[in-house]
Amino acid sequence: MKQQAFVHRNLPRLLLQAREAVMTHTRPSLREHGLSDQQWRVLRVLGEHANSIESADGADGVETGRVAREAFLLGPSLTGVLTRMERDGLIERSRCPQDARRTVVRATPVGLSKVAKLSEAIEAHYAWMESELGKQKLAQLYQLLDAVIQLETTPMNEAVEEME
Repeated sequence: MKQQAFVHRNLPRLLLQAREAVMTHTRPSLREHGLSDQQWRVLRVLGEHANSIESADGADGVETGRVAREAFLLGPSLTGVLTRMERDGLIERSRCPQDARRTVVRATPVGLSKVAKLSEAIEAHYAWMESELGKQKLAQLYQLLDAVIQLETTPMNEAVEEME
C-alpha cells in the first residue's frame, strides 16, 4: 500500500527549529547566570507577574499550576525545577493564603535581579531581530503565531459553530 505524500511542510518541526534557533542566542546568557531553560521560563513568568498591574497575584506569589501552564512545564518537572531554584535562593514557596492546599511561588530579590539582567540581553536580541526582519515583519510574525495558538486552542465544536 502506497503511503500518501505530505502536501504541507512539517509545521511542528519548523516551530521547534525556530525555537532552537532563537534559544541559540539566549542560552549563553542563561548559562552565564547559572540557569537552565526551564528555570528561566519560571523566572520570566514570576517576573512578569511581579511587574504586572494585576500584582495581587504577583505580590503574594503565583499559584504553581499557573506557573506550570505559563512556563509550559509538566507538574512533576516543575516540582524538581522549583526545588533547585529554592535551594539556589531564586524563589520562595509558601501556602496560598486563600487555600492552604495550594502552593504559591514568588521570585526572591536574587531571582528578580537575574530577570532584570537577562531581560537586557534578551531585549537586545529582539531588537537585533527587529532590525534584521523589520518592525512590520516581526509584528506580523507575532500576530501569526498568536493566530495559530488561538486557532489550535479553540475547540472544534466552537469553530464549527462559528462557521454556521
